[in-house]
Amino acid sequence: MRVLIIEDEKDLAKNIKRGLQEEGLAVDTALDGEEGKFMAETEPYDLVILDLMLPKLDGITLCGGLRKKGIKIPILMLTAKTELENKVEGLNLGADDYLTKPFAFSELKARIFALLRRGNATELPVLKVDNLRLDPQKHEAYRAGDTLKLTPKEFSILEFLLRNKDKVVTRTMITEHVWDYNFESLSNLVDVLIGTLRKKVDKKGQKKLIHTVYGIGFKISEDL
Repeated sequence: MRVLIIEDEKDLAKNIKRGLQEEGLAVDTALDGEEGKFMAETEPYDLVILDLMLPKLDGITLCGGLRKKGIKIPILMLTAKTELENKVEGLNLGADDYLTKPFAFSELKARIFALLRRGNATELPVLKVDNLRLDPQKHEAYRAGDTLKLTPKEFSILEFLLRNKDKVVTRTMITEHVWDYNFESLSNLVDVLIGTLRKKVDKKGQKKLIHTVYGIGFKISEDL
């Protein structure tokens, strides 16, 4: 999954980004409202963390503008203790939740995953195909009851495939959802990671679940 942080406090943005990357998320940052607006409108994100007070374009205006354009990305707004009226205004304009600074990263993480689950309310919390199970919240994956030891990127790719079960996903789609804004997709890294993921998921004796659709991309399916 891919998250955008719009926050002008560089150290805070850096710390949040590092923490979320350790959870296996792809994370981009923007340091002002105008940059954040451009990225939110042009890139496919699963969630936006939006500071209320930003240079160039404030969070309230940015949030309202995204909603007016029909962009329904979950938005978690960061606010200071003294900004109660602005919190209410932000929620009225379409923010999904808010968190008051200073905050513990554990609380931020809990709110982020709650919003991500809400945004995928039509899907089961545990993603399944055949005897493969993946729990995004616990960051665990199993095949036939055996734990799969996946790297963060392998886990993210497998989660993306499972969220698109029986659908073909292109290399570009995988790149956009698993890597951040600065990733240079000029190598065969996606193919390499799909290869290592197959060795762990589709072991000898197991039904093949990860399929290559030649000339297009990949899909995960029980069907041959």
